[in-house]
Amino acid sequence: MTDDIAQTPASDGSGASTSGARSPAVNNNYGAIFTGDTTVKAPLVLPPPADVTCPHAMHNLPRPTPHQFVGREREMAILEQALQSRNEQTATQVVTQTMSGLGGVGKTTLALHYAHSHRPDYTTVWWINAETPETITDSLAQLTTRANPGTDTGTTAGDALAQWALAWLDAHPGWLLVFDNATHPDHLAPYLARLTNGHKIITSRLTHDWDTIAGRPLHLDVLPPPAAISLLCQLARRNDPAEHPAAGELADELGHLPLALEQAGTHIRRTRGTYPGYLQRFRTQTARMLNTPGNGDPHQTTIALTWRITLDTIAERDPLAVRLLQIMAWLAPHDIPRDLLDGLADDPGAEADALALLNDFSMITLNESTASTHRLVQAVTRTPDPHDPHRTEQAIQHAQNTAATQIRNTLPNTPETNTTGWPRWRALLPHISAYLAHTPSDTDTNNLILHNTALFLLSQGQLSQATGYAERSTAVSARLHGEDHPDTLTSRSNLAYAYESAGDLERAIHLYEQILIARVRVLGEDHPDTLTSRNNLANTYESAGDLERAIRMHEQNLTDRRRVLGEDHPDTLTSRNNLANAYESAGDLERAIPLYEQTVTNSVRVLGHDHPNTLTCRNNLAYAYRSAGDLERATPLHEQNLTDSVRLLGEDHPFTLASRNNLASAYDSAGDLERAIPLYEQTVTNSVRALGENHPHTLASRNNLANAYESAGDLERAIRMHEQNLTDRRRVLGEDHPSTLTSRNNLASAYDSAGDLERAIPLYEQSLIDSVRLLGEDHPTTHIVRNNLRWSRSRPR
Repeated sequence: MTDDIAQTPASDGSGASTSGARSPAVNNNYGAIFTGDTTVKAPLVLPPPADVTCPHAMHNLPRPTPHQFVGREREMAILEQALQSRNEQTATQVVTQTMSGLGGVGKTTLALHYAHSHRPDYTTVWWINAETPETITDSLAQLTTRANPGTDTGTTAGDALAQWALAWLDAHPGWLLVFDNATHPDHLAPYLARLTNGHKIITSRLTHDWDTIAGRPLHLDVLPPPAAISLLCQLARRNDPAEHPAAGELADELGHLPLALEQAGTHIRRTRGTYPGYLQRFRTQTARMLNTPGNGDPHQTTIALTWRITLDTIAERDPLAVRLLQIMAWLAPHDIPRDLLDGLADDPGAEADALALLNDFSMITLNESTASTHRLVQAVTRTPDPHDPHRTEQAIQHAQNTAATQIRNTLPNTPETNTTGWPRWRALLPHISAYLAHTPSDTDTNNLILHNTALFLLSQGQLSQATGYAERSTAVSARLHGEDHPDTLTSRSNLAYAYESAGDLERAIHLYEQILIARVRVLGEDHPDTLTSRNNLANTYESAGDLERAIRMHEQNLTDRRRVLGEDHPDTLTSRNNLANAYESAGDLERAIPLYEQTVTNSVRVLGHDHPNTLTCRNNLAYAYRSAGDLERATPLHEQNLTDSVRLLGEDHPFTLASRNNLASAYDSAGDLERAIPLYEQTVTNSVRALGENHPHTLASRNNLANAYESAGDLERAIRMHEQNLTDRRRVLGEDHPSTLTSRNNLASAYDSAGDLERAIPLYEQSLIDSVRLLGEDHPTTHIVRNNLRWSRSRPR
């Protein structure tokens, strides 16, 4: 038998119940209980999540910015395929897609564009600030508040509201959640485990560890150049095609980074500025522009602040990572050799871990042997900011000095001749150039880098850049050590050699003469460096056609080197070779050939058959035999020299290329074009591969091949090749370089051979004027051109 529960009469609110029976429990008491002066709110009890419905497509998305969504069509298609493949899945199936990339690259913009574009496809679209566990909880709590309109949730703990939101999402499939700016997968894992019937997008600067939560991340890079220009023009509201080149230059300077473009474009629009004006301010006031919001709102995110937050996180985990980034800021942005950063930590392998951490946060891109970073990351990192602990003056200066030390310690020795070190030089050269570009010359203290880089560039035929570095090296050494210091004189000697290589013989001779006077005064007449200066000056006199002074100086230098250094010193052998060469240039083969023969004999005895200097002397002797018409002795010597060069130096060594060219020339002189032309062609092919299209040796080989085509009667190919070679030599070496004069003469000769005297004679005339002006009346080249012109004028037209 059960007891009945007595019913309590309804109260009119004016007093207590008249019944003595117990009142039933009351759920959902939303009222306030007043007891004197204190108001106490009863605990909030929300309805069961499954019972709460809401309007379709409820969302809290930030306002869309369609004008900023350009250049991401491919990434948008990938995102849509991952989340909206109609034939394979629906919005009720769990799908998680992550997007990673450098801060400011546009991850949030892409996620926002997708969310707005596909909002009708989802029951709810909710944007979650995923920077910390607390912000995730807050964002989910806001969803609970939105789903329960009119309910005061202010007294309920955020965790409880977030749990209600998770339960509500679980009961209402078909939603999209965007976790923006997630900093670690562990922060999301508790929530993602509960969310099994909708779509999730995660944006993060972190590139790894998402595989336990989602598939392979979609990694965003900077915008393609056309898209970057389009975005900049839209934001600046300056879309005149005439301004696009200036917009492109600014976009390039900003590295095509969307946030930087947004900051620049908005600033230009707001200030009614121009693209060149902003570019000038950015270059001269970098710190200010990096920290200035485009719209002037102090609360808007800037480039500097974006990366400052990331570096704070990285520094907490590994300070070495920040230090490496500071050093990389002084190098070129791409293909930084990882071993250039070795030895900076006591713990072996610590650099690899630090680089991996930077890669994890998209501050760099890492592969097996190199690392790359964005140029604006570098610009920010190099710019002092007293409010940023990662960018103090002291830290930046230390990083700059360390970068110089790391470069200096990895430079291969003897850059002119050490071909095994050339690949390393080529890998380092962009970073050397970047370091030197970022370092004011009046503060530069690393003359060794300048000195050796100038020598390497000279060996590669990059004459303009080599000359610039040689000039800077001379100025730096003079500032650090004084005008007469041996290092300064050496730098000036390299500069003179650069002028000579570029065909500027007037400046080269003037500088060599000054160096010789200074070395005699500082070091004395018989110092080896003084004798070297005298040798270099004599060579330049010879190049300028002043053979009388060249021969006299070489004879004196050979006598002095024999007396000071001895008969068998390598420098003495060099002097003997150079004197023989001067005799040969003067046409005095009777004195040149015996001297060459003696030099070869001494080189074999002192240095050995396989020494590079011995090969050089043997090559010169063979050339002298050929000049004398003694092809029976010249050709076997050239053949032996090529065999030895390939064996000792390799197929692509410059000396091997020269040896192959000279052998082809010997065959050519003998009229054996069937052997000469294929050898010339191989030389051109190898020179292009080893030295590049524009190296002086490549241009010389192409000139010789064109001459051989002309000799074979293939005038069409000869003329075409001579025309191209003249164009290239004018561009690479300049109008007045001796090799350019040679090309002009040879093209005229090809026109002449083809019977085109109307083009040949004016070209000869111009060549003669230039040869007299630059080389003098008595230079051998001037004589050749004058004879060719005389012959051409005598021919019937």
